[in-house]
Amino acid sequence: MNLRIRLKNPVFWVQVFTGIFAAALAYVGLTAADLTSWRAVFDVARQALTNPYCLFLIASNVWAALNDPTTSGLTDSDRAKQYVKPLEP
Repeated sequence: MNLRIRLKNPVFWVQVFTGIFAAALAYVGLTAADLTSWRAVFDVARQALTNPYCLFLIASNVWAALNDPTTSGLTDSDRAKQYVKPLEP
């Protein structure tokens, strides 16, 4: 897996943070509009990090961001492994 290149791609980080954020909010039954203070944000984070089910959801979302569904198995294609920066369209 060419993790070094994924870490340089802002789309990867948006996907990871969105997956974590959405899982935590769903677990506590809130929407983003309910987070009106930093205390509320930290309360959601604390609740999420102390619940095994929510941690499983977060891990699943991170796994989905890491895994390349266009290849078989758990690795990148030989071409993707050779990238030194994210491929430009």
